[in-house]
Amino acid sequence: MGAGHSHRTAAGTHQWRLRCALAITLAVTAAEIAGGLLAGSLALLADAGHMATDALGLAMSLLAIHVAGRPPSARRTYGLARAEILAALGNCLLLFGVGGYILVEAVRRFASPVETRSALTMVFGAVGLAANAVSLALLLPGRRESLNLRGAFLEVLADALGSVAVIVSAAVVLVTGWRAADPLASLLIALMIVPRTWKLLRETVNVLLEAAPRDVDVAEVRSHILAVEGVADVHDLHVWTITSGLTVLSAHVVVRPEVLGSVGHERMLHDLQGCLGEHFDVRHCTFQLEPGGHAEHESRPCL
Repeated sequence: MGAGHSHRTAAGTHQWRLRCALAITLAVTAAEIAGGLLAGSLALLADAGHMATDALGLAMSLLAIHVAGRPPSARRTYGLARAEILAALGNCLLLFGVGGYILVEAVRRFASPVETRSALTMVFGAVGLAANAVSLALLLPGRRESLNLRGAFLEVLADALGSVAVIVSAAVVLVTGWRAADPLASLLIALMIVPRTWKLLRETVNVLLEAAPRDVDVAEVRSHILAVEGVADVHDLHVWTITSGLTVLSAHVVVRPEVLGSVGHERMLHDLQGCLGEHFDVRHCTFQLEPGGHAEHESRPCL
């Protein structure tokens, strides 16, 4: 028996935020390309390339939400909800690529500093920072609900840090003439991007490996099930995540015969679902009620 059959994903409720962030990112990318060419700033052009990569990541997130919203089918019984997790994984790879590029570019610029028109570079950097701040405000409410949105948030955060680096390094070069400020700032950005991306990657891989969600204590779930009147034991208890906001649970619950005979299957299922629904954020529960000793026959293959 099942409960909570909604397959709407967490990211789906914030789709408009991603659209706005994508539009802003594309606009700033175009502006920074123009500014980089006018100012002769490799820093601005590099940041524009960075933002173009992030625009691709945001587009991937939107596409994943669209695909994940398709209804389940006979072949894909959970639909394509995992598409959002795959998009988060893709965003992780993009972020690692961006971080690696920044590291390589920083080393190259230490060896061969680039002369730029610092004042114009600062202006375009400030425009990029303001736009990224708006995008961050848009994505902030959904980043804790969805790995997909968290990946998009981290990409925009990396953009904002890139804009800060452009502004600060341009100011330092303008005031002191120290050209190494630009690669040093880029190196600091890379060091800030990689740890956050690694954390997102671990969470994404845990979902793909169907590990129990961090906010669900399986031992506590087991204790709650065993505390329901009439339950003698529970085995084959599994809790996993299909996508952000869609946690599912399945369990084989051994019920004492005299209790099952008196209260019936429907009452037992109602008690079990009510127990878990009050204490845990699980959207879909499946219970198999069985008498004692039934587990001994479950290892036999189905013919």
